[in-house]
Amino acid sequence: MEGLIVKNISDLYVVECDNKLYNCKAKGIFRKKNIVPTVGDRVLFDKDKNIITDILDRKNILVRPPISNVDQALVVMSVQNPSFSTNLVDKFMNIIEFNNIKPILCLSKLDLLSDEEEINKYIDYYKSIGYEVIINTEVDRIKEILKNKITVLTGQSGVGKSTLLNKLEPSLLLKTNEISKALGRGKHTTRHVELIKLYDGYVADTPGFSSLSFIGMKKEDIKDNMIEFNRYKDKCRYKDCMHIKEDDCEIKKLVENGTILESRYENYKKFVNEIKSIYR
Repeated sequence: MEGLIVKNISDLYVVECDNKLYNCKAKGIFRKKNIVPTVGDRVLFDKDKNIITDILDRKNILVRPPISNVDQALVVMSVQNPSFSTNLVDKFMNIIEFNNIKPILCLSKLDLLSDEEEINKYIDYYKSIGYEVIINTEVDRIKEILKNKITVLTGQSGVGKSTLLNKLEPSLLLKTNEISKALGRGKHTTRHVELIKLYDGYVADTPGFSSLSFIGMKKEDIKDNMIEFNRYKDKCRYKDCMHIKEDDCEIKKLVENGTILESRYENYKKFVNEIKSIYR
């Protein structure tokens, strides 16, 4: 039978098939081949023996947290308490794009702003380069976004991820807290990832997703996933232009005339330096 791994704790995998859950172990051959089944995997399994026999092809896989076949990431960012951070937004967007996942920016706490002019500048820009930007109060739109997708929520602590989940499904936050208590979450370093069925899709309860890093990426990957750069890169003097020190660089010109947001470019340079420090 074919099913979806929706939870993993230690060597136990919970597989969903036809709205039923099966507690399965992985076939021993996986260990010999150094293959680890992951939440989000489509698998073949023997329901009588409760054994996973095969893992179907993945379209992507994240290492931290371990989850595969993610369709989209809801990047939840507050505009106040904590303040809006273009650095974090751009970092999340870049890494998510690199992993072949669609990023959606979801803003929270707009009611705390006395003047929305500054945040509207960023909203308009991110929309102009192709990103969907929504407000956390647009519950109906978020429900629509979740349909038939595997979605992960990411964002720094305190931005309102739990509040958003509770708005979507009032019983969900309680359920998550009960699981956390049962597993002693916060007391142990091992944490589990779980897919929660919600509005004909799945939302990933993913501890640690807020600590995404550039590990595994090259500086060229950073450049390639600044999506607006790709519109103009062919106009640069050099084909391998990194848009930093090179002469006659179209991207730098567009930053100077305001076509490319200066904060995006400055963050890009910081990310490239971060990559260099990782592999120094």
